[in-house]
Amino acid sequence: MITSPNLDATTLPDALAEEDPDILIVRSTKVSDAAINTANRLSLIVRAGAGYDNIDVAAASNRGVFVANCPGKNAVAVAELAWALILSCDRRVPDQTADLRAGIWKKKEYAKAAGLYGRTLGIIGLGRIGVEIADRGRAFGMRILAWSRNLTEDKADHLGVSYCSNIVNLAKMSDVISVNVAGNAETAELIDDEFFQAMRPGATIVNTSRGSVIDNKALQKAIQEKGIRAGLDVFATEPGAGDDNFTDTVVSLPGVYGTHHVGASTDQAQLAIAEEAVRVVCTYLDQGIVPNSVNRAASTPATTLLTVRHLNQPGVLAHVFYTLGQAGINVEEMENVIYEGGHAACARIQLDDQLGDQELDSLRSNDQILQVTIGNLGQTKS
Repeated sequence: MITSPNLDATTLPDALAEEDPDILIVRSTKVSDAAINTANRLSLIVRAGAGYDNIDVAAASNRGVFVANCPGKNAVAVAELAWALILSCDRRVPDQTADLRAGIWKKKEYAKAAGLYGRTLGIIGLGRIGVEIADRGRAFGMRILAWSRNLTEDKADHLGVSYCSNIVNLAKMSDVISVNVAGNAETAELIDDEFFQAMRPGATIVNTSRGSVIDNKALQKAIQEKGIRAGLDVFATEPGAGDDNFTDTVVSLPGVYGTHHVGASTDQAQLAIAEEAVRVVCTYLDQGIVPNSVNRAASTPATTLLTVRHLNQPGVLAHVFYTLGQAGINVEEMENVIYEGGHAACARIQLDDQLGDQELDSLRSNDQILQVTIGNLGQTKS
């Protein structure tokens, strides 16, 4: 095992070319197409965290490299920081601390606070982090609204939250909004000018997901024109690893409170993520299975299911695949189940086309093949 915590997006490709690892574990380091293509043996990339937008997943998929993450292991840590930001926005704790350190006492000014009890908390993205934030919101006596792409009314009822059909309605009804969606092409600038126009004047928005989820210009406009308060752990432009220069102007606006993208950075969360990363690697090495894979195809062009019961002998499947190859038929997915005792097996092979009579006769002519069943996926015939 080689540990190189100081590698960045620029130096990673050369390091991968030199070491040529089978498995790569990263946290925030960007893994580009160039980096993936320099490592000939690379077969698994593990993101030690939940979000994986720092990895070129398409490039990994094209090279037959699995990408896995460690979802949910930092949910409590992120929820705790989200609530630190919510409370900071409501009671302006950072501003009060700064004034006290400067020897300034402004009790009358800082006594102005809306409070949270009885108000409405809107949650965008009700995954594991969103659920943890909702649980804490109930402890503060808040009403909980939620919107998520896969959320249904039944699921919302089960989780004890009110279902909201779209995010603009959620913006209209919420006093505090927490954003907890993955950063990807579908969520880029999900929180836009229309959303901010719908927000209540003086409401609070907290983002602990990814900076790309919020339209930064629209956010700054809402802060300046509607008195929106913002708690941000992530930003549109964040420094790279090892860079200590930060220039996002949003943090200079009044009512904005920020942290350094440290939502998952507690000892508890880091230990849980490390243990999960090790579990993913060990399962892959021991069983050939990738837990938490994010780039396994949800569907394939397969139209035909070929089931071959056969003797568990060398060369049987080679004969099957040779026959398919000669016919120009591609295998999309397959499994080969061994019966107890190890004498026989059953191969279930998903194909992108039907077999002709010639190919079927070739398979059935093999003495080690017990039965061939073929049909459309969902219905089969012998």
